[in-house]
Amino acid sequence: MTLPGDLTKEQKIKRMIRVNHAGEYGAKQIYRGQLAILGKSSSGDLLRHMAEQEQQHLDAFSKMALERRVRPTALMPLWHVGSFLMGAGTALLGKDAAMACTVAVESVIDNHYAEQEAQLGDDEAELKASIARFRAEEKEHHDSALENGAKNSPFYGIVHAAVTAQTKLAIWLSTRI
Repeated sequence: MTLPGDLTKEQKIKRMIRVNHAGEYGAKQIYRGQLAILGKSSSGDLLRHMAEQEQQHLDAFSKMALERRVRPTALMPLWHVGSFLMGAGTALLGKDAAMACTVAVESVIDNHYAEQEAQLGDDEAELKASIARFRAEEKEHHDSALENGAKNSPFYGIVHAAVTAQTKLAIWLSTRI
């Protein structure tokens, strides 16, 4: 039974694509900010690898958005600047803080993508498979960041809490606006 105010299946799918597109754009910008500071350091290659995967995710969601006529979030200009500043800001605190940022973002995204996977049925097999693949790559980023010193940062707790809260807020806003 559909209640007033309930979203149709198509509206739910469009929200998923919109928020995922925004999130992957934000991730690209975070890595762009981190690379601006740490690109020539020993962690530059790892950051470039993660940034390349985020670009592939963004390209896929951009294509889906175009095919399904999904408008991007109106908050893209905010995510453009804010995500870059998040990346550059954590990188300025050091490589370990940049890795802490990655751990926080990817923890939230792992849960976000898991919820979406659970909501999708066989009729959305392609979207579900893309989300599953991207989720696995985001988990790889999370684990790589842990292996590369995230918890060594003296700012780990602060960075993790702040970035987690900001990421959850960005998801909520991008789904709706």
